[in-house]
Amino acid sequence: MTDSTHFSAGNTPDAPRSDLPGLLTALASDLRQVGYTLDGVAGLLGESAYRALNRDQVIPALLATETAAHGSPAGGGPAAAALAAVVRLWLLSEPQKREILDAALPGIRAGGLLELGLVEPAPGSELIAAKADLRPYGWAADDATGNAATGTASGGAELWVTSDLAAHQQAGVLRHDHVLGIGQASTTLVQTTIRPHVTKALDLGTGCGIQTFHLLHHAEHVTATDISERALAFTRFNLLLNAEALGLDPDRLDDRVSLRLGSLLDPVAGEEFELVVSNPPFVITPRTLGELAADQFTYRDGGLPGDGIVASLVAALPDVLAPGGTAQLLGNWEIAAGTPWSERPHAWVSPDVDAWFIQREQVGPEQYAETWLQDASETRDRQHYQDAYGAYLADFASRNVEGIGFGMIWLRRPARRDAGPAAITRFEEITYPIEQPIGPHMGAAVERSDWLEENSLEDAHLLVADDVTEERHQRPGAEHPGVILLRQGAGLRRTNLLSTELAGFVSACDGDLSVGQIIGALEALLGGSLAGEEGFDAGAFRSGLLTEVGNLVRDGFLLPGSDLAAARAADDTSGAV
Repeated sequence: MTDSTHFSAGNTPDAPRSDLPGLLTALASDLRQVGYTLDGVAGLLGESAYRALNRDQVIPALLATETAAHGSPAGGGPAAAALAAVVRLWLLSEPQKREILDAALPGIRAGGLLELGLVEPAPGSELIAAKADLRPYGWAADDATGNAATGTASGGAELWVTSDLAAHQQAGVLRHDHVLGIGQASTTLVQTTIRPHVTKALDLGTGCGIQTFHLLHHAEHVTATDISERALAFTRFNLLLNAEALGLDPDRLDDRVSLRLGSLLDPVAGEEFELVVSNPPFVITPRTLGELAADQFTYRDGGLPGDGIVASLVAALPDVLAPGGTAQLLGNWEIAAGTPWSERPHAWVSPDVDAWFIQREQVGPEQYAETWLQDASETRDRQHYQDAYGAYLADFASRNVEGIGFGMIWLRRPARRDAGPAAITRFEEITYPIEQPIGPHMGAAVERSDWLEENSLEDAHLLVADDVTEERHQRPGAEHPGVILLRQGAGLRRTNLLSTELAGFVSACDGDLSVGQIIGALEALLGGSLAGEEGFDAGAFRSGLLTEVGNLVRDGFLLPGSDLAAARAADDTSGAV
């Protein structure tokens, strides 16, 4: 790594300025005073308009703020008018009069916003238009995206996030160095990340800094990298704007955060981190001869053909992990015709690296093309849309791709170089709704897998987890149920089909008897009834049931007694601040 990768510029072209500390302080104070928070905006808009805005539909919000914008008592008076002006400017991209902004934000005023590069004169009028998106963002104390995930009480955080205007806020195709704001992918990664306290963390491809904000609540130091200079400029602006809420000293930013400019892992070559998170440019985009970096959408296109970016990261990330360190990222992978979805991702992982892939969605080439062409507003010119759509289909056809998967990836470097084969190798598809945030539940699942590796299951005393219920289905008049199911009400909300003997085992898990004792009792009870023409194989019965019990522990249906007590204690204190 060379010093040239360190990014500290406060005045990057076409990005908000972060070298004017007085204006940043005034802006934060004004936004706080006007009530520009998640709750403040929701209260102003009302429930239905607020939900519509979260779907990028601005018309209900425009209608809801019209009365308030006039400042009449019926609309909430001057306070509501001030908040309405801010909402209409940044969230709805509705130009405002200078005097209205001066009144709404008296500390910084329109002149300060212009100087910071957050607004610009609207063409052909005397109005002031948004040049960037600035919106409230935050999380609560009991949200696992904050310190509560580490067992540390936290008051949460209320922040403001600046990014480029989104497709629904402007005309035309997005600029190719577009800096993405708060989106579904970024919040999915936030909710998925397992958050232990760590000394050093890496946010690979930081964008506007969303992952870094969360990492600062449980990492002593965060390194944030990006290939885009504008993205790092937005991240630096956001960090300094929210310095107080994030516990940062604006004059000593490097004490907690290092911003690095460069591609993928190049800026951190030779370094190791206990935790890496990444929302990489994983979108599969057709490549063309003579294509330049400037032709790519840097926020989503990694520049490699197919799913090469995700494949290269999965292979390379263990090299920057400290022993026992983990990485979590999102990704797309191609699924060739006639092959299971997991075939390609499985080939990317080194045999000694723990890996857990969860496929959350699978779409065909047509739907994939439609999604990402719409994302960059490339549908507005019919001929361009047709050409680009055709290029997507031809690109996928050239590799015999019939589907594209999307999902979550967890990796862990072995704690010792001689650790041998990976202890965790899971590739599963979960497309139904799951509990969010899922990170704490994934962390608990990893701990249970480690526990199974380190302890004798036969000697364990197990209890049924509190969120587990049993369902039995049988035909009218039948003596015994034909189907017995265990269901989880929390976490990954799995359903497990039980055999008669496994159902009997689960019903006996009250913590009194060990696993070996319960299996022994079932063996004695069922041995005669299960005996067939070839007799009852006690060894196979015990081995098979022990494997199934291990799977129930791994998935959280059954817990070692001490683990259940700890889980209940955590539930009792989860709302503490």
